[in-house]
Amino acid sequence: MCGIFGIISASGIADADRRMLRNLAAALVHRGPDGEGFAESDHVAIGMRRLAIIDLTGGWQPLWNEDNSIALVANGEIYNFVELRRELELRGHHFRTGSDCETIIHLYEEYGADCVHHLRGMFAFALHDRRNKKVLIARDRIGEKPLYLAWSGNRLVFASEMRGLIGSGAVPFVMDPGGINQYLHYGFIPEPFTAVRGVRKLFGGHLLEINLDPWTVNERCWWRMEDAPPIDADPATTIRNVLEGMSSLVVRSDVPVGIALSGGVDSSLVAMMAKGQLHDRITAFSIGYDGGAWQDETNLAKEFADHAGIEMHVRHMKTEEVAEGFADICFRRDDPTADLSGSSYFAVMQMAREHGVPVMLMGHGGDELFWGYKWMQDAASRAEKREKMLRGEAGIWNYLKLTKPPISWTGAITWLEKGGGILSGWNDWKTDRTSHRHQLPYWDPHSTWHIADAMGPVILECWEEARMTDPTAIWRGEHLFPRTDISITKLVSETYLAVNGIAQGDRLSMATSVESRLPLVDYKLIETVIGLRKARSDHHLPAKKWLRDATQDIVPKFVFERKKRGFTPPWRRWYEAIFNRHIEDLRNGILVQSGILKRGAYDEIRRTTDRLGRPYPLLIHMLVLECWAQGMSRAASNAPRGHSSTEAHRKV
Repeated sequence: MCGIFGIISASGIADADRRMLRNLAAALVHRGPDGEGFAESDHVAIGMRRLAIIDLTGGWQPLWNEDNSIALVANGEIYNFVELRRELELRGHHFRTGSDCETIIHLYEEYGADCVHHLRGMFAFALHDRRNKKVLIARDRIGEKPLYLAWSGNRLVFASEMRGLIGSGAVPFVMDPGGINQYLHYGFIPEPFTAVRGVRKLFGGHLLEINLDPWTVNERCWWRMEDAPPIDADPATTIRNVLEGMSSLVVRSDVPVGIALSGGVDSSLVAMMAKGQLHDRITAFSIGYDGGAWQDETNLAKEFADHAGIEMHVRHMKTEEVAEGFADICFRRDDPTADLSGSSYFAVMQMAREHGVPVMLMGHGGDELFWGYKWMQDAASRAEKREKMLRGEAGIWNYLKLTKPPISWTGAITWLEKGGGILSGWNDWKTDRTSHRHQLPYWDPHSTWHIADAMGPVILECWEEARMTDPTAIWRGEHLFPRTDISITKLVSETYLAVNGIAQGDRLSMATSVESRLPLVDYKLIETVIGLRKARSDHHLPAKKWLRDATQDIVPKFVFERKKRGFTPPWRRWYEAIFNRHIEDLRNGILVQSGILKRGAYDEIRRTTDRLGRPYPLLIHMLVLECWAQGMSRAASNAPRGHSSTEAHRKV
């Protein structure tokens, strides 16, 4: 695990580029506190900062092949490296280290760019084939490990984090209105977009092939979940077999391994899988909240940990510390993400590091893959109704159905306001009749979406440019409609899971020099579920039915019987403290000074709650964006002086 970076230029590497490479290393030291390494040639300069997890003494990067014609820097873990190494050694390859990532080099010698298909794990890497004058840059299937790209003509600067690019001076900090419009609607920025002009992400499951002589660049998709073949088999048995096969791979480590434990099914399942492999060499960490908040799940986590015989550490967060560290968390997430759970992510990773546990397992992906969210099931059901309506097989009566009221009093009032589901059904029907024929209902039912539509022109100074980027384009197209339930899974995985979940977890764990691993986003598990789903639809079943059936003898029954809570902090208390401390920053902050917000926008945003006492999503969205922009602006101001990346390019 580490941070990687590099410069690739058709015009050649100059002295200023070499200095920039060292600046990139310094800006990413948190991702790899154990050391650094570099490799340079006429047109390519690559480097890394290392967090030692596998082969602590020998796995230093860059890694090389036998004759030093291929150099590699890689971020992540190749879980099946033991099996790959055995196969490659039988083919005559000689390994220099015990590093899991060295398998990438020898696979490349065998298969070229198709080496990525043999890798099971999480990774982003840059490989320089000196003999053939090529560079291969690739990212894992689901996008667990990040990679940012900044092009300037025939010149590329890349890094594991945005703040590496900004903090090194490689890229000027100029906000992109199109990315801001995406953020305003989603509360995060779907990949490959970013909030910085001239920077984008290499999409998960994509790779770049760069030929240096003659100079050509080819980017292509090498994996899509929807391409998984159909599987006509018993879901519970099939899923169980994949989980058992994966559990021994994901815990491979030469350092201690821990688990971020809540009271829910997913983290409990991951903990039991790890316990079966590591026995007493697994430690659980859980976050609670001061004041006896109902969202505190530490007692539930402890009940499970005691049952499983897992040592557990607990930390209770104070509201004051959340408010004090809020701006720093916004910056450390690297992308603006309006999710209060970031403070909890960071705290649990800090606790793990303090206890000498640099690898943490987490339960991300279970909800997104197995219909754990009701809004996902609702989206899939509504998509089916819309298709029938467009074919003339259904009408308004299919939309108007009375729903059960939620348990919470605020939810119940909202339910009454929506006529028990009748009014929202009426609105869905009107929307579906007039929307683009090849557009899925996906994120637009969320209140944030409608607020963004209404308020964007009112508060954004950059609205004319921002509106040129259409946030709905992601969930529009004929390719989404052969199976809408699979398309919903794909959309949620590539947007909400990838950015709000995976990316946030990666940045906040690496900010404490801890590696996070997500067993439930293993690509073989994803392909298995999609294959089973092609044979039989499951979104009408109870939430997580297949996963529960597959693991009912692993996870204790009392965990399955708990009401789903989600990773939710005491938001009322936190919002109030955060607003009191930071809200005035919006009046004339970076967003106003940079021409993103209008000067009068503060008065429109300032209303903190609706009549039920709930914060308007717009307020926290803009406050997160302001704090993130302040952090990036400071990083840009503190970047090393001298020749910028652009200046170096002009002088070569």
